[in-house]
Amino acid sequence: MTFIEMLGAAEVRNRSLLCVGLDPDPARFPGALKGDASRIYDFCAAIVEATADAVIAFKPQIAYFAAHRAEDQLERLMAHMKRVASQVPVILDAKRGDIGSTAEQYAIEAFERYGADAVTLSPFMGFDSVQPYLKHHGKGAFLLCRTSNPGGDDLQNQRLASVAGQPLLYEHVAQLAQGPWNLNGQLGLVVGATYPNEIARVRELAPTLPLLIPGVGAQGGDALATVRAGHRADAAGRTTGAVIVNSSRAILYASAGEDFAAAARREALRTRDLLAAARLA
Repeated sequence: MTFIEMLGAAEVRNRSLLCVGLDPDPARFPGALKGDASRIYDFCAAIVEATADAVIAFKPQIAYFAAHRAEDQLERLMAHMKRVASQVPVILDAKRGDIGSTAEQYAIEAFERYGADAVTLSPFMGFDSVQPYLKHHGKGAFLLCRTSNPGGDDLQNQRLASVAGQPLLYEHVAQLAQGPWNLNGQLGLVVGATYPNEIARVRELAPTLPLLIPGVGAQGGDALATVRAGHRADAAGRTTGAVIVNSSRAILYASAGEDFAAAARREALRTRDLLAAARLA
């Protein structure tokens, strides 16, 4: 299946809009794992196994592995996810943004070395920085659009006087992703949960694209407002504009004890049910 098909199937099978972000910080590991970067795989694999039936996607953040020279552990983890959670798509959070042959190599890294189903990208250098990823049939690419950090206003909220209608930069990105850049239906957008009004605006401009929404949980985003703003379905209840609501720290570090995986599962189920209720509200 393509990434988009996997996403839809996982939403239905697991009754979930929840994405678990895998941001392993050894300093926060529980019990005997604490401070041991060689156990990153063990920690993340336990989280994956505990939550695989409760999520729409997993999202490993590559920097948390690379900072500890743990790329080999990320490779092992990606292969493990394909074995134990083959029905759940994996989004590699890399935020790549280069062009040309360099972008081609980054695409090979994401889709061939790590086997990701989708990747996050920065579109700041234009379509040249996106196109190499679209050559990989069936894979997805999420473009940073309206991010949850306060500094996002520095660029994303600026008007483009040279573009018809003078849209804000994030609005222009949404229009490009919904329209001329989405050559094979592979694109999605990253929109922060701390700005529900702007999620709604992005959804207006990009009615069918999947939205990856970080910021729920430790970052303070409101789950109910997030889902109401971004999720769309037809009269039969079939999703027409998916939302993938990411939570990382609140799930990963739900317990500092040996029961960390069980605690992560409880928090994942709680969040999944909260998001499901918001979809029906």
